[in-house]
Amino acid sequence: MTYSHVYKLLTAEDGRVADAKGVTATALDEGDGYVHLSTAGQVAETARLHYAGKADTRLLAFRVADLPELTWEESRGGQLFPHLYAPLEMKLVHKEWVLALTEDGVPQMPEGLAE
Repeated sequence: MTYSHVYKLLTAEDGRVADAKGVTATALDEGDGYVHLSTAGQVAETARLHYAGKADTRLLAFRVADLPELTWEESRGGQLFPHLYAPLEMKLVHKEWVLALTEDGVPQMPEGLAE
């Protein structure tokens, strides 16, 4: 499948750092040497697993056509996830949401995320 958009989740603090630096720079991404991204079909589970209980989590949408080449690598459950081996520039954000938490503390995805 060809994707038109990919998504990046940021904690409130990571979002402040990204705004100041102009690029996303999470500890996980810097430690792994690439930017972790998700497709529309993957991002809700990523939020549930890694962002539960984190108020003001930001969801950033990027057009694939605007990004340097993505590398698709096997990760959680054998799924192929988009990874970016270059800085992810904030000026390329296509759309952004601040996610509300469900009663269970899971960030709630907006309707109609573009694949």
